[in-house]
Amino acid sequence: MGIFTKDIATLEDLFVHQLQDVYYAEKKITTALPKMIDKATDPQLKQGFQTHLAETKKQIERLEQVFKMYGKTPKAVTCPAIDGIIEEADEVSGDVADKRVLDAALIASAQAVEHYEMARYGTLVAWAKQLGRDDCAKVLHETLDEEKATDQKLTTLAETMINRKAA
Repeated sequence: MGIFTKDIATLEDLFVHQLQDVYYAEKKITTALPKMIDKATDPQLKQGFQTHLAETKKQIERLEQVFKMYGKTPKAVTCPAIDGIIEEADEVSGDVADKRVLDAALIASAQAVEHYEMARYGTLVAWAKQLGRDDCAKVLHETLDEEKATDQKLTTLAETMINRKAA
């Protein structure tokens, strides 16, 4: 581990660390989504981002609930992966002049975030079950289902409208 972090020795340590990682990621996403809402030009895409922002705030509350269920204080640890995904999204969307292409780029960036979150939440659900914490797994699975649904909505929007307009 890094110089300022506690070594991860057990699956429980790893579980808590990943909770802290995704907690950071969700908080970071709440600052990125308003920028994406502002940049989006398609009304359905804009509305989808607004809906997901509200969901993300609820997901943060769920993470705080899991921390408490697990007897831990909610705490974030820097997540270089989400920082990189968001940085890349900012760079790409800053380089797109055609607004129809920009909407396609925003969807691609949003899906990169969703796929990261799905990987993290899927792992957390599995680890919670392995640790005998089906209560935590159930709460985390609720968020996993939302992330999958958001990804599917973005795919549908891209394939039925946004990508066609961009082409």
